[in-house]
Amino acid sequence: MTSSAWGLLALFLAALLVLAWPVGKFLAALCNERVPRWMQRIEAPFYRLAGTRPEQSMHWLRYAIALLAFNAVGAVFVYALQRLQGWLPLNPAGMGAVSPDSAFNTAVSFVSNTNWQGYAGESAMSYLTQMLGLAVQNFFSAATGIAVAFALIRGFARRGDGKARGLVGNFWADLTRITLWVLVPLSFVLAVFFVSQGVIQNFDAYKTVQTVEATAAGGQTLAMGPVASQEAIKMLGTNGGGFFNANSAHPYENPSALANLLQMIAVFLIPAALCFAFGRVAGDLRQGWAVLAAMTVMFVAAVMVVIPAEQAGNPLLGALGVDQLHGALQSGGNMEGKEVRFGIDASALFAAVTTAASCGAVIAMHDSFTPLGGMVPMVLMQLGEVVFGGVGSGLYGMLIFAMLAVFIAGLMIGRTPEYLGKKIEVREMKLISIAILVTPVLVLAGTAVAVLAGAGKAGIANPGAHGFSEILYALSSAANNNGSAFAGLSANTPFYNGLLGLAMWLGRFAVIVPVLAIAGSLAAKQRLPVTGGTLPTHGPLFVSLLIGTVLLVGLLNYVPALALGPVVEHLVLWK
Repeated sequence: MTSSAWGLLALFLAALLVLAWPVGKFLAALCNERVPRWMQRIEAPFYRLAGTRPEQSMHWLRYAIALLAFNAVGAVFVYALQRLQGWLPLNPAGMGAVSPDSAFNTAVSFVSNTNWQGYAGESAMSYLTQMLGLAVQNFFSAATGIAVAFALIRGFARRGDGKARGLVGNFWADLTRITLWVLVPLSFVLAVFFVSQGVIQNFDAYKTVQTVEATAAGGQTLAMGPVASQEAIKMLGTNGGGFFNANSAHPYENPSALANLLQMIAVFLIPAALCFAFGRVAGDLRQGWAVLAAMTVMFVAAVMVVIPAEQAGNPLLGALGVDQLHGALQSGGNMEGKEVRFGIDASALFAAVTTAASCGAVIAMHDSFTPLGGMVPMVLMQLGEVVFGGVGSGLYGMLIFAMLAVFIAGLMIGRTPEYLGKKIEVREMKLISIAILVTPVLVLAGTAVAVLAGAGKAGIANPGAHGFSEILYALSSAANNNGSAFAGLSANTPFYNGLLGLAMWLGRFAVIVPVLAIAGSLAAKQRLPVTGGTLPTHGPLFVSLLIGTVLLVGLLNYVPALALGPVVEHLVLWK
């Protein structure tokens, strides 16, 4: 890595740490249900509408049913909005109804916090659909993930005195408070900043302008729209769905280097802050620091692979004498598919950020990365989106691995494993196994179906190892609720819209339900005192054990598939 790359990484991490600390403190207060009276008065109408009382804690099963029902209604609403948008207002380009399979895929995508897009936003979605359907779900899907993290944190924090067996909080109160007091204020501030940088925010009709090189069509059409408001929550909520097809590579979404830096910080802000909130609510800040340290170490290691891989360039171009330097390398590195205004360092760092978190926004086409450079974003998703991960989902995913790590340590020393004073027993281990194995099954089985089915192979534009990588990336992105794509696969077909939609829904909610069940089980357990035989879960030894568990258990399932895709392609490229 060059000195400029190290400097950018250091600036990014330092700014993230400074901003995440106060946000984590506020999130801890919300998790502990400590809300000032003036906030309660504003919230009250929403609770009356939902027919609930915020102080009335729910059993984990009731919490899960409320969560699933709310998100199912959201999916139906977004689907209907797309199918009817041709007859609805705020449609300046006169866009018609979205096809049934694409509408299904998009509805599931935005409700599950995946935001996979098989369409071009500026030519397929009206302003009303973008705002009322997609942007609203950006808020609600993010709030859903944070609410699940709150439930699991409470499971660890509660004493289990027998009076509150399986109670993990009130879903409606969590959803309301997270949306009102975290996501909306932060998004408003960030949207105003984006407007100051040049991100558009209007309801104007599309504009036709004359380009420098006159065209027979009479000019170029520039899409307008309320972009800044959607851009803010797409980053803060680790959603990633762009207003435009080019996503954050589009100058109307990401106009400056400063805006680009703030977008990356916004993606990691809440996932990092939740680590601090976890430590505060658990009563030991060191626990939060340990989780954050494990995430940061894995993220920095990924950056140290992807940036040098892209700086190395493409040897095939060097052999052709294209920008030849020292016989085989390009002086500017591998700039294919990247914006010149961002360059190698920012593009590769953004790729690591957006796939370490469950975001999916892009400023460069990952399909054009070198084989190893493209493998890094794929691996970060396949780890289970726990390296910071999505808002809420990153933390509860990492806590699942933390419980597995203490279980493995308990096996080594012949002691019943416990984490934060709660015993990890047979029931918890069964649920942990389900939560960890859901996504690998979806990714690998889905990839197998796609490469065997004629409809799946029809979408491949690049045969061989790279085409296989495109399919593997798409299923990894969908099942892990990331939403980014290699961009070389023709995925907007009934086959892929159905397959990826199913992977997105199960990848989200087939993990959330076991996590809530674990939260309810832990909440009922008594918290044991620390003894001489208790495994410390806040020092470097546990951080190393946690990282090893994530890498061995989370990644080992994918090694054969990775060998068939990016590894083979790398060996062929550099042979």
